[in-house]
Amino acid sequence: MLHTLIAKKVGMTQVYDAENRLVPVTVFEAGPCPVTQVKTEGTDGYNAVQIGYPRKKAKNMTAGQNGHLSKASLEGLSQLKEIRCTSAPEVQVGETLTVSGFSEGTTVDVVGTTKGHGFQGVVKRWNTKGGPASHGSMFHRRIGSIGLCQDPGHVFKGQIMPGHMGDKQRTVQNLKVVKIYEDKNLILVKGSTPGFNGSQVLIRTSKKTRPARA
Repeated sequence: MLHTLIAKKVGMTQVYDAENRLVPVTVFEAGPCPVTQVKTEGTDGYNAVQIGYPRKKAKNMTAGQNGHLSKASLEGLSQLKEIRCTSAPEVQVGETLTVSGFSEGTTVDVVGTTKGHGFQGVVKRWNTKGGPASHGSMFHRRIGSIGLCQDPGHVFKGQIMPGHMGDKQRTVQNLKVVKIYEDKNLILVKGSTPGFNGSQVLIRTSKKTRPARA
């Protein structure tokens, strides 16, 4: 199983590395994430581990949620995530996963949801040029022609159009772990990641082995 944690994006800042170079980093408050359920091929048909985060008052949760967590002697976990495993999980129910499972200098993948921008036109959504900005052109930020007339008589598949922008799951791979603060459950990752400050993401050990970007 790849070491995975549910984390909250705190924001971006910058730190100095060992060579006194300024590095832009994203700060995450990751875990601790207790293991709420372990699934195996024998009992569930596939291997997976379910973890929870963050804590919430049990009185504000449903009876079904409290009942599920009570099987693991836990309570007050509002967010549950399931991580698939290729083999039988080695962790047990009740164990707690923390940032200590990561190491400085290694790489991680961050899975998050991009910021939503609502319905947008082609200039903002696809960075098109647009029309003349002078008076009287009547064509400033429109999409323009999108197809041919008689032949083939339809709009080609893949034509850029206005529509809903953002709010999609995206994964940024092979981000270098710059610093880890185990006492504060903080992990600093080089570069930017999807999502707004305060949003929840998944941080996992990189699936693809590739040297971290310098």
